[in-house]
Amino acid sequence: MAKFEVYQDAKNEYRFRLKAGNGQKILASEGYSAKAGSMNGIESVRTNSQNDDRYERKTSSNGKHYFNLKASNGQVIGTSEMYESAAGMENGIASVKTNAPNAPVEEV
Repeated sequence: MAKFEVYQDAKNEYRFRLKAGNGQKILASEGYSAKAGSMNGIESVRTNSQNDDRYERKTSSNGKHYFNLKASNGQVIGTSEMYESAAGMENGIASVKTNAPNAPVEEV
């Protein structure tokens, strides 16, 4: 089952990641100074994940594909992993759309 994980990084910033049922990381956040910020970010992912216009599809300098999920104000909420193909990236977007709305939150 997919889930959001909330954790603190080495700089004591709060982050979240959305993991698929198989444990693969689908989406990762920026750092937040407070846990409440990361919880708000998760709610923003849930809301914005259903709107295809919120996904910014990109190609990195090494030719790998990835996407950013943006809020209505244009701010990046989460960034995907790198994918070898555009098709893989589209599968990642589909996974966020499917899993984000009902994924439980777990603190790790």
